[in-house]
Amino acid sequence: MGTPFARRRHNAPHFLAIGLIAALAARPVHAEVNDYPTSARADYVIGCMAANGNTREALLKCSCAIDAIASLMPYSHYEEAETALSLQAGGGVGGRVGLFRDPPEIKAVIEELHRAQAEANLQCR
Repeated sequence: MGTPFARRRHNAPHFLAIGLIAALAARPVHAEVNDYPTSARADYVIGCMAANGNTREALLKCSCAIDAIASLMPYSHYEEAETALSLQAGGGVGGRVGLFRDPPEIKAVIEELHRAQAEANLQCR
């Protein structure tokens, strides 16, 4: 009868290793992808709230939206799209708005942002 207990003790390191592997595998995947600075998230939420009535409901929807956008596109793409849209709205540098509207790369990141915003609107009702 002493043999089964000895056998269990012998397998204990294997169970510990399996548990450790399972715990590491269960880590949130998006934690490493979260590259949006807090200031960028706050700026988005403040602008979104201003456009939506500065209510608590707007706060909840807007913070949900930037989280959804962050899960759908890397910050570098978001930053490029926001910069291009800002320059388009302001007339660009010396009125050369075409520099920020016409290149396919700029159009692609702006379209990516618009798709992410549309998905965020669906997720954050």
